[in-house]
Amino acid sequence: MTALQAFGPNLWIADGPVVTAGGGFHYPTRMAVIRLTDGSLFIWSPIALSDALRREVDALGAVRHLIAPNSLHDRFLGEWQASYPAARLHAAPGLRQNRPDLDIVAELGDAPASDWAADIDQAPMRGNLITTEVVFFHRPSATLLVADLIQHFAPTWFTGWRAWVAKLDLMSAPQPETPRKFRVAFVDRIAARRGLSRLLEWPIERVVMAHADPVETQGRAFVQRAFRWLR
Repeated sequence: MTALQAFGPNLWIADGPVVTAGGGFHYPTRMAVIRLTDGSLFIWSPIALSDALRREVDALGAVRHLIAPNSLHDRFLGEWQASYPAARLHAAPGLRQNRPDLDIVAELGDAPASDWAADIDQAPMRGNLITTEVVFFHRPSATLLVADLIQHFAPTWFTGWRAWVAKLDLMSAPQPETPRKFRVAFVDRIAARRGLSRLLEWPIERVVMAHADPVETQGRAFVQRAFRWLR
């Protein structure tokens, strides 16, 4: 069994260990690896770095960019920085204040960095009190990368009172949804709609999410449905 699974041209995904977040809620982890035009690697939302995963990543190219897409996906960044000291950490707004121990070289904004602009576009989803997530679009594979703004868990994933909370929050709804807590936290709907309009301009075919099964076809329609509450 390999750690990395090919998902599109120069795009791989890998699932990591389950982690425990606030309130004792357990979440699966997933990362994406993109090989850029110059041969270097862009690591989105890094998971725990096992020996097997490191060998497979190293076989693809040199790790140059570590990406924290929001201020919640930060757990394994330190070990990746220690293992790849030449890599540059780019983080969503808010993480620098939360993690002063990390060497963050740049804050992610509206425009993609010149290092990956030829392959990847990006759009911040601003106006949220919980976190500002930066969504990415890999052009060669027509893949959207979403960390927390769309989630989907099986009804049996959580147990006890957490299962009830997850149901009310739409985390375990019949289809992937934006959790209610994130919907409520978008207090600036104008800013949020601006971000959504930007990402809906992209010809999305596939969608990779940290907490839901990947989508391999009709990605734009999938995103439109998931964000119908915002439009």
